[in-house]
Amino acid sequence: MDHLRYSGLSFEKQRTAFLDIVAADPLLAEMLARVRALALPDWLVVSGALYNSVWNHLTGKPSGYGIRDVDLFYFDGSDLSYEAEDAVIQRAARHFEGLPLPVEVRNQARVHLWYPQKFGQPCPRYTSASQSVSYFASKTHAVGVRYDADGQLDLVAPFGLDDLFSFRITPSRLMDNRKTHEEKGARARAYWPEITVVLW
Repeated sequence: MDHLRYSGLSFEKQRTAFLDIVAADPLLAEMLARVRALALPDWLVVSGALYNSVWNHLTGKPSGYGIRDVDLFYFDGSDLSYEAEDAVIQRAARHFEGLPLPVEVRNQARVHLWYPQKFGQPCPRYTSASQSVSYFASKTHAVGVRYDADGQLDLVAPFGLDDLFSFRITPSRLMDNRKTHEEKGARARAYWPEITVVLW
């Protein structure tokens, strides 16, 4: 199996391949349908569940292999309290009962409030769910999908998709996320040995 068959293609061809793989994955298809029904403001399914599913497809591994959870972002700046976010998390937990993977739900309007304490450095105050994707530790991981108003899958990929389709984890140095980049790179290589991790 040629796992690099989409590497180096145009963004449009890679975008089509990415969305086709995501739509055909049974785990992601059900997940996205449930997320859509939850109807959170400015929602976006991001990161591992997406790029791991693409790598599974391209290396002939089963759906769900190597995926720990599903990251679901939303953006609601109307109430930045922990209590408001926790209420959404609890509602989502009930909504996603029975799915094979846990769903991590986070309001991206609040990240700047807790990030410095957790990671020891400031974080920008994001203005949308998609903006936060640009600040991931690795460019490769900066992908998100959601349904648009017409019910079509929409892609957010600020750094494109060539790193992902090249099985290359490339650092993004917008913030000092070296530790996260290295940890995620090492974990990915344990599941997909085809991967190359670019040094920070």
